This record gives sequence, structure tokens and C-alpha cells, in this order.
Amino acid sequence: MNNINLPPDIEFHEDTRLLIYRPLGVIDETTVNKIIRVIEELEAKTQEPFDRFTDASGAHEVELNFRYVIQVSLHRRLAHKGRAPVKSAILATDSTIVHYARLLVLLTEGSSIKVRVFQDREEAARWLGVPMEVLASKASNGKKNSDRMTNGGPSNG
Repeated sequence: MNNINLPPDIEFHEDTRLLIYRPLGVIDETTVNKIIRVIEELEAKTQEPFDRFTDASGAHEVELNFRYVIQVSLHRRLAHKGRAPVKSAILATDSTIVHYARLLVLLTEGSSIKVRVFQDREEAARWLGVPMEVLASKASNGKKNSDRMTNGGPSNG
């Protein structure tokens, strides 16, 4: 697959077919639009299913409204329709982030995108079928940019 330039808070592991997103600070429409853009670019370029893991433990605030979340969820349901099923695990401990993540679970129910919310990284790894080390935070596992598809050039977002 062609190298895809990814923002520093997003990793794609080809070996495990897993996209990892680690938002920091505020989760707002700009951050959500960025990850959706990356997911859709990867879907178009790889043509193969891949699971997703969002580690929201570094986020501390949500600036979204329900209308936007519903609109984005419906867009993703339609964009993913007819594709192979994928899993999307969200690691969240902040009560507001957990609330929005549970809304995503409801909005994607019955689609090919299976979303689950976790408060434990090991449980998320088991559900995704990947080694726990893959989900470990970059700070704790010493991953270098060369270990993933990187932002080796200018970022698109």
C-alpha cells in the first residue's frame, strides 16, 4: 500500500489492520472531521477492512452537539454500507466522553460498524483481537514514527 501521511495522533498498523487515534485536549468538530477524513482515505486506498481504536484518555473536554454527532454517524453508516464489518473500540473514562461514545454505539447499531466503549485497555485489546502492547500509549511503549505509517510530509489536517 502507498504510504499515507498521518497526523501525529493517528497510527495505522498494517500487520493488525488497526487504526489507532489518540485525541488530546478538546474533542470538537475539527478533530472528528480529521479522523473521519483519515478513515475514509484509508478505506479508499486499502479497499480492505480495518478495525479502529480510539484512546480518548488524553482528551479532557467535548465541544460537540447531538445534531452534529447524529449527522456524522449517519454519514459513516452510509459510507460504510456494503463493506465488511469492522470493530471500533473507544477507551474512555471521562463521563462526558463515555456519554458521547455510548451515543455512537446506539447510532451505529445494526450497521457494519460495531462500536463498543471500554474503560479498560486490556478488554478493548481482547475484543479487537490484538496484543495489548499495540494499544499501549505511545509514551509508555516507546514506539517511534518509523514503526507506523507516519506524517513523513505535510499533514492534510
